[in-house]
Amino acid sequence: MKHGRPTLLLLGFVALTLPLMPVQQLLLWCWPSLADRFPHWYHRRVAWLLGIRINVSGPRPKQGPAFVVSNHVSWLDIIVLSAVAPVSFVAKQEVSRWPFFGTLAKLQRTVFVDRDRRHNTGKERDTISDRLKEGGMIVLFPEGTSGDGRSVLPFRSSYFGAVHDPEIPVIPVTLAYTQSWGLPLTPRELPYYAWYGDMDLPPHLWNAVAEGPLTVEVIFHPAETLHHAKARKTLSAHAEKTIREGLVTALHGRGKRG
Repeated sequence: MKHGRPTLLLLGFVALTLPLMPVQQLLLWCWPSLADRFPHWYHRRVAWLLGIRINVSGPRPKQGPAFVVSNHVSWLDIIVLSAVAPVSFVAKQEVSRWPFFGTLAKLQRTVFVDRDRRHNTGKERDTISDRLKEGGMIVLFPEGTSGDGRSVLPFRSSYFGAVHDPEIPVIPVTLAYTQSWGLPLTPRELPYYAWYGDMDLPPHLWNAVAEGPLTVEVIFHPAETLHHAKARKTLSAHAEKTIREGLVTALHGRGKRG
């Protein structure tokens, strides 16, 4: 059963995805506004197919412009956040070269950045800023890499400079992977879903699907603006603190929400 489940689900994922890829490309060419929303529809179905239950709390944005910043746990974050709202992502340049998944990222209008080349940062910030001006909802993972799902790594503030308009909402979002098969995930089980360190993607993808249904808490915190924060580093520090506190609450129940 453990081998049969991932085989069937991944075949279902491919059967769903392949016919829709040219549809999304056509939308990008002819109806860009629909192309921004189509991945939202698609990822809701992928989440259902893979058995990902998403519990959303807080003021969920319906449309942009918005700069969403989130902790990063796994490749599953893309499915979860896109199933919740019509978003595009900021991703490392190397993702654009991944077979198949790189194509999916491009079809979702992902902004690819090279975090190791500082001289590119200004140009990449301008690209993100232009997308925000178009009314886009852009997701940034300011940790720069995925973590273990139990803690939040220090945020890099450089891409917060993409928020040129001081009134654009910057929305901190906490992702917490909390249950599998309806039972609380233990620290030993969390790496079945959290993808970090030197884990290879194909076996991790296979094992995550094999492990079964997953519950993810998505907590939208109140928006902040550059106008109020005054500086991008202050904005980044506020988002980091808010998301870290949200993760502690989701995983351990401290300061439980009413």
